[in-house]
Amino acid sequence: MKKEPTIQEYAEQVKKFTPKFSSGRNCWHAFVSGGAICLLGEIIHQFAVRQMHMSQENALITVSVSLVLLSVIFTGMQWYAPLAKWCGAGTLVPITGFANSVASPAIEYSAEGQVFGIGVKIFTIAGPVILYGIFSSWIVGLIYWLLRWAGWL
Repeated sequence: MKKEPTIQEYAEQVKKFTPKFSSGRNCWHAFVSGGAICLLGEIIHQFAVRQMHMSQENALITVSVSLVLLSVIFTGMQWYAPLAKWCGAGTLVPITGFANSVASPAIEYSAEGQVFGIGVKIFTIAGPVILYGIFSSWIVGLIYWLLRWAGWL
């Protein structure tokens, strides 16, 4: 009969298998990768304004669309997950992370069809972000309206 592990033995096993991480290293990776995304965005912006003679507004739209497109392409080629693992919040927090969270389930469930695959699963990750983003903006708008109505703003 197998002996049950003690609490101390269990704690040692947990410690042995728990992944090690460095907050400093993770912050550095996020800083470098987030900065690289911002640099790429600025390069696209400058190219759009100077070479394509776009207005500032259209150039900024071009930056957003380009970064989303690159994120979806990287997701489809299965490059985004390993990149995000190294970069951490540097790739997950900006618009690129949101695009990845929408594209990833769409690609994963595409074999199940347009309706029951992509249609049902596309917002499994991004859905809560959209829901709570809209809800919190509604609450802030309501507070703003109440403050204006009360004459405090």
